Amino acid sequence: MPQEARPTEKFRTSVGGQALMEGIMMRGPAKICCAVRRPDGTIDLTYDEVRTHWYNRVPLVRGVFNMVENLCNGYKYLMHSADISMTEEEQQAEESKLDRWLEEHTGPKFQNALMTLSACLGIVLALFLFAFLPTFLTGLVGKIIPMGRWPRVILEALLKLAIFLSYMFLCTRMKEIHRMFQYHGAEHKTIACYEAGEELTVENVRRHTRFHPRCGTSFMILVILVSIFLYAVLPWTSTALRVVCKLAMLPLVVGICYEILKWCGRSNSVLARIVAKPGLWLQHLTTFEPTDDMIEVAIAAVTPVLPEKPEDGRW
Repeated sequence: MPQEARPTEKFRTSVGGQALMEGIMMRGPAKICCAVRRPDGTIDLTYDEVRTHWYNRVPLVRGVFNMVENLCNGYKYLMHSADISMTEEEQQAEESKLDRWLEEHTGPKFQNALMTLSACLGIVLALFLFAFLPTFLTGLVGKIIPMGRWPRVILEALLKLAIFLSYMFLCTRMKEIHRMFQYHGAEHKTIACYEAGEELTVENVRRHTRFHPRCGTSFMILVILVSIFLYAVLPWTSTALRVVCKLAMLPLVVGICYEILKWCGRSNSVLARIVAKPGLWLQHLTTFEPTDDMIEVAIAAVTPVLPEKPEDGRW
C-alpha cells in the first residue's frame, strides 16, 4: 500500500459529505449529490438543492438546527442508498410481511413518519448510552464505594469515553459498517485532493490522507469531551436530576461544539491543531482505506456539487 500524501492545502472548502451503503452523499455550497453503486456496477446519481435558513447566521443556535437537519437528511440518504445498492433478491429477502403490508395499505406520509420515528429511536438510544448509562453506573459505584464529587465526575467521564469508544469499535466489526467506513475514507481523500488543487482522478485521490479535520467524527468526540467539562458543574443530588440537567444542557453543548469545529476548520493555529487531534485519532476507527471503485463513487458524488469558482466554496 503506497504511503498517503499530505500536501499543503491551497484552500479549505465547505464541501462535505457522508458515507452511505455502497455510496456517498456530497454537499456543496448550492447542490447535494448522492452517488450509489448499483448491483450491476453502474453509479446511480440523485440531486437536491441546498436550502439556507435564518439560523445559519446565528452562532450557537445554528449548531443545534444543523445537527437535526443533518441527522434527518443523513437518514434519508442512507435509506435511499440501501434501496439502490441491493439486488431484487436481496430486497425480497430483507422485506418482511410488515414491510409489504405497509407498502400496500399506507401512503408516503405515513411511511415518512415511520422513518422519522426510526431516526428518533436512534437518538434516544444514543442519549441512553452516552447521557444516562454513565451517570447510572457512576451512581451504582458511588453506593458501593463512597466517593466525593470530583471522583464521581472523573469516573463518569471515563465510563462515557469507554462506552463511546467500545461502541465505535464494535461498529467496525460489522461487515456492512466496515465497508461504509471505507467509503468514508474515500470521501475524505477526495475532498483532500480537491483542496490540494489536484485533478480528481483515482490515482491522485488515492495518494491523499483519509484523515480530515472537518469531519462528523471530530464533532462527535468534541461533544463527548466538551460535555465532560460542562457537566462537571451539575449537581449529584440524584441520578435522575443529573440526567435531566444534562439533557437540558445538550443544545448548548452541541452549539458550542459546532462553533469550535468551524473555528478549527478555518484556523491553522497550534491550538486549532491540538483541538482537532482527538477527532483525527478517532478517525482510525471510522475511516478505512477505500478501493478504487469506492473512490470512483466519491468522485462522481463530489464533481456535480463543486462551485464553478473554488473561492465561492471556501470554508
